[in-house]
This record gives sequence, C-alpha cells and structure tokens, in this order.
Amino acid sequence: MQDEILFDEKQYIGHNKWAILWRTVLALFCFLLYFWSENPKPVAFSVSNTELFTTPNSVVGQDSGQLFFLMGVIIMLLSLILIFVLHLHTKVINNNLILDGLWTSRKVKIDLSSIIDVKKVRYSVYLLNPPIYNLHFKGVIRFFTQGNDAVELTDKDGLKYLIGSQKAEMLANVLKQLTIENKV
Repeated sequence: MQDEILFDEKQYIGHNKWAILWRTVLALFCFLLYFWSENPKPVAFSVSNTELFTTPNSVVGQDSGQLFFLMGVIIMLLSLILIFVLHLHTKVINNNLILDGLWTSRKVKIDLSSIIDVKKVRYSVYLLNPPIYNLHFKGVIRFFTQGNDAVELTDKDGLKYLIGSQKAEMLANVLKQLTIENKV
C-alpha cells in the first residue's frame, strides 16, 4: 500500500506570538538606549509646576550607541530569518501521526490504533505561549508553535498528547475518522 498523506501542516518558529513579542521588546530596548546615547540631555518630568523626578544623563558611553543600534537591527533581522525556520511538521500518513521538529529533535511517531479519544480543545487559557516540542509535563505530552487551538489525543494507557495546530478542526476530523476505522 502506498503512503497516502491525509494531513500535512508546517508551523514556523518565527510566527509564535510569544517569541515575536520578546524579540520586539529587546529590539525596542536597544533602539531606546541608542536614542538615549545620542541625546544625553536629562529630562525632567513635572505635573502642574511640581517636578516629579529627573532622568539622569545617558548611562551608556559616547560610542556605545552605535552598538545598541546594531544589536537592535540584528535582533530584527533574526526575527525575519526565523519566519522561515521550521519548528513543527505534522503529518498523518496511513495509520500514523508523525511529528517532526527542528533538525536536532527526534521524530515522534504515534500509532493511531492505540488512540481511544480525539477532541479539539483550546491549547491554553493564556494569549502568549512559548513554542514547545515533545514536552512531558503533568501527564501530557505537548507540541506547540502557534495558534489557539489544539487536538488532544488519549491512548489506551491513559497518556495524553496535546498537539497545537492552525488547522485543529481538520486534524481532529482526520484523526477521528481513522480511529473509528481502527475500531471497526
């Protein structure tokens, strides 16, 4: 029998909201320090002629501003490059769910004949979640790059898999159909 791909999804590390926010804050911090080093005059904050506080002169040296600017640009370029770096490749082939990660990660192959329950769930109650590959935590094995939805699989031994996906509805439907065929 020829290998038929029933589901295929690629998720890239540069699309993760948590990582984008983190890199953007670091780059903005570098650009702020660059601006502060180029304009070292103290700034006084006052409300209705009452001075609240005064910021000191620049804490960075005279020539270090260019270094902060360069670091901000490098962080932004790294963010652009990470858009093309594959983090999680999810495939359903024949009766197997295959999760392939970064070049250093092991390929995870889940036999769908051992799966007893498939349901679409919300990945997390939080808005920002870090990318995760094969994390064993509190009896659940997690795979996640981006999005809000996930598919929860339960096998015969009670082990749960939580697989984040942009196409969670489609993945859940394909897996449900295959697990129903396995039971018959």
